[in-house]
Amino acid sequence: MSAPLLDGPRLAPASGGTPKQIVVLLHGYGSNGADLIGLAPHWRGALKDTLFVAPNAPERVPGMPGGFQWWGLASFDRAALAAGAARAAPVLDAYLDALLADHGLTDDRLALVGFSQGTMMALHVGPRRQRALAGIVGYSGMLADPAGFAGGVRSKPPVLLIHGDADPVVPVAGFHEAKREMHRSGFAVSDHLSRGLEHSVDMDGLRAGERFLARVLAPPVA
Repeated sequence: MSAPLLDGPRLAPASGGTPKQIVVLLHGYGSNGADLIGLAPHWRGALKDTLFVAPNAPERVPGMPGGFQWWGLASFDRAALAAGAARAAPVLDAYLDALLADHGLTDDRLALVGFSQGTMMALHVGPRRQRALAGIVGYSGMLADPAGFAGGVRSKPPVLLIHGDADPVVPVAGFHEAKREMHRSGFAVSDHLSRGLEHSVDMDGLRAGERFLARVLAPPVA
């Protein structure tokens, strides 16, 4: 088996068998895979043959023990976000390639789930892959490079965007912008807005994510 370039916690399929699909959970700035793998138990019952993996981002956050970042997030300056996502993208891409190869699966059997900066990564990397992923779920995030998004699209997996309308970290305007730009590029985008929710994931958002993942990862019709 090839060695992954990233590493982090994983949860084997509830069925006890060989994975038939994979969900990759991408954490936010200053967090780690151990945090986001906590979403997996909520979905395991509906996705019994799914391997859940939550890699730590490639960089440590200075002065924050246990904190990782996809890139240094000093500000939400558009040029800095676009450059950061572009720099981190090859590492995540190579990790996804190795993960699929290790388990003998194809892109259409893998879904990305991101939170905050992890959503920026999912929305940047997923559509730039040559073969379409099963789907992308983005919690509390935004497009890192909306101006360059359409020009980078190579595939169009279905997307679910979920956000709290009281988010003080990534304002809900980022949710609306991402939805608008992806619609313009021809993506099938569904969405869920949680009223009064700040920068977090609530039970309504978890249930929406479960329904979406169960649909896009359903076994192919023979």
